[in-house]
Amino acid sequence: MEQLSMFKEAGQSPGLPEELLEYHPGLFTENESGILLNHFIANSPWKQKIVRMYDKEVITPRWTAWYADGETYDYTSLRRSAPNLWTPELQMIRNKVEAIAGIRFNSVLLNYYRDGNDSVAWHSDNEKALGTHPVIASVSFGQVRCFDIRNKADHSQKYSIRLESGALMIMKGDLQQNWEHRIAKSTHPMKARVNLTFRVVI
Repeated sequence: MEQLSMFKEAGQSPGLPEELLEYHPGLFTENESGILLNHFIANSPWKQKIVRMYDKEVITPRWTAWYADGETYDYTSLRRSAPNLWTPELQMIRNKVEAIAGIRFNSVLLNYYRDGNDSVAWHSDNEKALGTHPVIASVSFGQVRCFDIRNKADHSQKYSIRLESGALMIMKGDLQQNWEHRIAKSTHPMKARVNLTFRVVI
């Protein structure tokens, strides 16, 4: 299977499918990213969810926290629930993300990857509550992890993106319809990472 690296050690390499993904490095400085990483790890109401995969209930290998404007669909449990209220830090980040994305986001899912054993399996964010062609903005703090995407119909079409600390990635177009993505486990030592995914829940 061919693996195309879309990013070098620093910066963007050629080949990024701009109709599916935008990458904006340096939305936050290294110092800002470190402060926000430690803040979210220490202060977020983390939960480890139980989800059903392949007719079995499994514990998600990462911790999550859900925030939204009001009672709404909970992406992490597939049902309506009362989310956590926006904090000043999350509101500040949302404002910066919305200025670039040009979209008003009403919810955010925080994911805490403690080390290389924490991951998220191949999936698409194609739930009805997100609409047919959702725009999802992802901000990362901490450890650089690879964000893999592959075409659902042809797995040889596969790309790997280095998500740098302080960077913004915007998923758009038909990415959720025709592609799936993951953060794979790593055999290399990995430090903590917190990822924020901003969404519009209908």
